[in-house]
This record gives sequence, C-alpha cells and structure tokens, in this order.
Amino acid sequence: MIGVMRSEWTKFRSLRSTMWSMATVVVMMVGFSILISKVSLGMIDKGPLGDPAALSMAGAQFATLVVAALGVLVISGEYRTGMIRTSLLAVPRRGRMLAAKVIVFALAVLAVMLVTVLVSFFAGQLVLGEHGVALTEGDSLRIVLGSALYITATGLFGLAVGTVIRHTAGGIVAITVLLLILPQLATVLPGEAGAQVMKYITSTAGMRIMSPASDALLPPWTGFGVYLLWVAAAMALALTLLRRRDA
Repeated sequence: MIGVMRSEWTKFRSLRSTMWSMATVVVMMVGFSILISKVSLGMIDKGPLGDPAALSMAGAQFATLVVAALGVLVISGEYRTGMIRTSLLAVPRRGRMLAAKVIVFALAVLAVMLVTVLVSFFAGQLVLGEHGVALTEGDSLRIVLGSALYITATGLFGLAVGTVIRHTAGGIVAITVLLLILPQLATVLPGEAGAQVMKYITSTAGMRIMSPASDALLPPWTGFGVYLLWVAAAMALALTLLRRRDA
C-alpha cells in the first residue's frame, strides 16, 4: 500500500493544476479574510460586527469550489490522458488504487488547509484589532479548524464525483450542482418540508462545522457528520463503478 501511495503522491504533486489550485486557495482565503474584515470594521457603526472568526473564514466557500474541482481533476485527468489504464495495470486491485488516491489527496489538502485557515484567521484578527477574538475564544477554534475539514471533505466529494463521471467538465458541473444548486432547490419545497430537507442537503449540512451556531439548522458536528455521509455515499458509488466499468 505504501508503494501505491508513493505513486499517487508523485502523480498528485506533478499535476500542474495542483500547484495552481492550492496557490489560488491560499491567496483567496487570506485575501478575503483581510478584505471582509476591513469592510466589516468600516461598517461597525451601522450594526453588529458578526462573528470575528467567521469573518476570517469568508473565503472558505470560494476555496471549497476550487478544491472540489481539483478533486475532480485528480481522477478525470487520468481518464482523459489514458493514464488510468497504466494505473490499473500497475495496481489491479482497483479499491486499493482508489484508497491510495483518497488518502494522499486528503492528507495533502488537509495539511495545506490547516496552515491556510490559521494564517487567514490571524490575518483577519489583526485587521479587526480590538474587535477580534482569540483562537480559543467561543466557537473560533471549531470554525477555523472546521473550515479546513469541510474544504478537505469537499475535495474528496469532488474526487468521488470525478470517478463516477470520468470527465473533467462534467464532473465539475456535477459537483457544483450538488454543492450550490441542490440546496437551493430544497428551498422551493412547500411548507415546513423544504426547511427540514434543506438542513440535510450537502453544503447546507457541511458548512455548519465552520459557521456560528444556529437554532434553525443542524448542530455543527451533526451537520458535518451528515455531510460525510454524502461523501461516503458518493465514494461507495465511485468504487462500485470503478470495479464494474472498463477503463
């Protein structure tokens, strides 16, 4: 398994999209943290400032889409170039190949995201000055670390969808629909049904881990647990199709 993971690491870091995607995420997260913190500070006389930790994570939703697209590219790129045939010849046990890809991707993205969210948080609090909070104050630690966990999980969601679709553009469209469009569709359901269903839909549930507490939605860790079930279901479907279909 170690040898397979080394191979996947080599493929992952050699992708041009990996470097650019990660660089984009870092710039986006830190940039939005500084920008939104400055804007909020300038409007403090017009209303409540909002949760300082959440303001520092303002770029997380945009970074999520970038990492999700990277997850799709990690597998769809191999189908596009035909490299997937070589990968499966080298590792006939397809479940092992997918598991190695998942582990390498998750560890690499999580490592980058942990550093990025911490830099974003401290940058935002530096801008907010006396209106900022400590990392250990209130829900700050959960919001900051939760952002890294949510973005990493969404990258795995993208990887699973990419394995199912096997096409870059189609996979990116599909993961965008699942994250952005599906929660909006739930809101059109009549009566209380829409509000109840929306709590459990992909990003609505997942983003609870990096959001302030809300009585109208699921508790933070419960919501993230529901989101992980979505990711696990997508990954199970990906593994099933990977085993059944020809490369």
